[in-house]
Amino acid sequence: MSHLYRHLRIHQVFGANTDVGKTIITTALVRASALKNSAVFYLKPISTGPLHDADDAHIKRFAGPNQSLVETRCLFRYDEPVSPHLAVKMASGAQKNAVRESTVSVPSDRTFLNNVAQYIRSCARKCPAGHVYIETAGGVHSPTLSGTTQVDSYRPLLFPTILVGDSKLGGISSTISSYESLLLRGYIVDAVILFRDHYYRNYEYLSSYFTTRGLRVLSVDPPPPRLDNHAKNAENTEAYYAKIVPGGLDGDIFEAVRHLDDCHTRRIEELDTMPRRTLDTVWWPFVQHGLVNSETDVTVIDSAWGDFFSVYERAPEPPSETASSDNSLLSPQFDSSASWWTQGLGHSTPSLALAAASAAGRYGHVIFPEATHLPALKLAERLVKDGPGKGWASRAFFSDNGSTGTEVALKMALRAFSIEAVPALTPAERKNLGVVGLKGSYHGDTIGAMDATKKSIYSCEWHQPKGFWFEPPTVSIKRGKLVVSVPNPMFTSVASTHHFDTLDALYDVEGRLSSPLAEAYRLLMRQTLQTFNRSNEQRLAALMLEPIVMGAGGMIFVDPLFQRVLVDIVRDPSLFSTPLLVIYDEVFTGFYRLGLESAIPLLGANPDISVYAKILTGGTLPLAVTLASDRVFQAFHSQSKADALLHGHSYTAHPIGCQVANETLDLISGLLQKEPWKTAQAKWSADAKSRSTIWSFWDPSFAQAVSHLDIVEEVMTLGTVFTVKFNEDNTGYASHCARKLLQSIKDVVNHHGSRSSTLAGDSFGIHFRTLGNTAYFMTSLNTSREIIEEVENRIWATLNTQNKGLLQ
Repeated sequence: MSHLYRHLRIHQVFGANTDVGKTIITTALVRASALKNSAVFYLKPISTGPLHDADDAHIKRFAGPNQSLVETRCLFRYDEPVSPHLAVKMASGAQKNAVRESTVSVPSDRTFLNNVAQYIRSCARKCPAGHVYIETAGGVHSPTLSGTTQVDSYRPLLFPTILVGDSKLGGISSTISSYESLLLRGYIVDAVILFRDHYYRNYEYLSSYFTTRGLRVLSVDPPPPRLDNHAKNAENTEAYYAKIVPGGLDGDIFEAVRHLDDCHTRRIEELDTMPRRTLDTVWWPFVQHGLVNSETDVTVIDSAWGDFFSVYERAPEPPSETASSDNSLLSPQFDSSASWWTQGLGHSTPSLALAAASAAGRYGHVIFPEATHLPALKLAERLVKDGPGKGWASRAFFSDNGSTGTEVALKMALRAFSIEAVPALTPAERKNLGVVGLKGSYHGDTIGAMDATKKSIYSCEWHQPKGFWFEPPTVSIKRGKLVVSVPNPMFTSVASTHHFDTLDALYDVEGRLSSPLAEAYRLLMRQTLQTFNRSNEQRLAALMLEPIVMGAGGMIFVDPLFQRVLVDIVRDPSLFSTPLLVIYDEVFTGFYRLGLESAIPLLGANPDISVYAKILTGGTLPLAVTLASDRVFQAFHSQSKADALLHGHSYTAHPIGCQVANETLDLISGLLQKEPWKTAQAKWSADAKSRSTIWSFWDPSFAQAVSHLDIVEEVMTLGTVFTVKFNEDNTGYASHCARKLLQSIKDVVNHHGSRSSTLAGDSFGIHFRTLGNTAYFMTSLNTSREIIEEVENRIWATLNTQNKGLLQ
């Protein structure tokens, strides 16, 4: 992940094209840094071509009077002067023998980045004060060894960048294009440097262009023409460097070095002040500010990539600038809440960023009522015809987020019921319609969504719960056993626990519908709702469920049989003269968060309305979609505008979100048959030769082991989600039990004391969130098994230590 050191400045040098002078300008920067008596490290990660033309050799030869302060290194060297992805294959003989193509050993992006990061750490250990220059190969999109373009391959490290512009004909375009490619991926571009060609004068145009964008452009005289006489050429080259990097420490190159130093200093100063400024200005959601006691309690996220935040940890000033340490000021933290359940493909996914930029460039935002645009239309068609709405939905309604999506769903359901109700509703009855739901449910923070839930810690002063909520039976793993726990005294006729051998057996809802437990559910529901209907003036209009898991209520896994029976009951004409509208709130669970695109096939009952958000846009920006059946749509369809669904948001169906959602769904579809999914599905299958349809990315042996700890009441896992409920404190959401037990898991040093499995090989901490006495952890849909295993090891080590402490 990203590296940042207080006194060791690092800059990566990208070129707007090949042959634009990256090595010459980098040599000048190295020489100037050395003349300022700084230790200088030069890294050429990949070199192709003859050794006598190698860039690292050129740097060392012309490093100037203080050459002894300069260290040069090349990590991967190949003889052929071609693109790195071809050079590595040619070195393996792949092009000469097609049969050997499949056996070619090409370093992966992971191996490549590990090598770069290890070198940077070694520089920090050797000399904590100085300058590091990392020179890339070719242009920003030139491939690395794996074939991944450089701009994507280097991105996890996110080094501040110098862009060497193109001073030749066409160079204005290539420089601006290169800058935009870097910008779209989040790079910090500190300067553009190019040769001062007095014929094409690109430096003049680019200086003006980038100045208006707040970017410094510096230009230097070009080198003399290359001579065939090597000795004379070397003499001319040395004279050139002596001219542009004079001993008096003045001139354009020294101005560039000072500017780069200033950028480095300002970045650290800003990071240093962010906690205090945040505490003075920001009001956080779901945070008791009275418990945030110091600046160290503020997590400063400098950037994010994949499953990790890059978190700034202000270190005390070293006793001297010569005190060596490879501890970066930036530490990776695994994002184990998936940033409030939104991440599905990892942070900063390049194709999602490009999708957003494409839509922003083509549309910005455009009004949606009585209009259409391709991103929204494609997304609506996809969700209705091929996605979770397939076979039952006819319309897609766009809104901003999960809470507003459920508000829309409630408006739809209440209107549809009101239109269909037999006998017809009075105006007073319309105002007092209620919902059926489950205790512990949560559908968002807006007032209407709150009113569809029982009073809880999330409720506000205006909260007026409207309806009835059942206490649901729950699913969990207790002491290694997969069980359904039935709440007492609601069910006196059945056992309080029911054991299952496999997830497939427990989630075989259709197969369980004829079981005694299903009959007990029906009896309870029928009696309860009959009593409610007789004794309450309120009419029930809708059933609103979070299928399979109730998220914010405490990661409560609900017996799916209970939910299916409840759907059937509210549609029973012998109990309700007008069937209730059924709403599935899949904001949290939809799009494979639980290993399934939707819980609809699992429950075996279509809703009338369903809501989707979070993973829908891959965690990039807010967007929600509420799907509705034709029955619901027709309740609003007439020749009177007063009958329309008069609900909307300024940014309804914003093209940027819709475009990103389409790209997200494309990426997810490509993961479904990948090997990590198949392997995880096989682990959870009772038959080693088959794949389970109900499964988890988390290892079954890990879940079983944690469930046996004395401090643990139960665990549960499906898809990307793993939850642990502790038995030390039952005060609900206000409890600090889980947070205290897991606090040390945020520390960067892992329990092996060795390097961990981030993409760049860095040790990492785990950023986590809790819900009272319940802790939860989530992966993305493409988190590697290696990273998940490391997180499992960290969780196990932390909890096992806490468990031993309890027993002593």
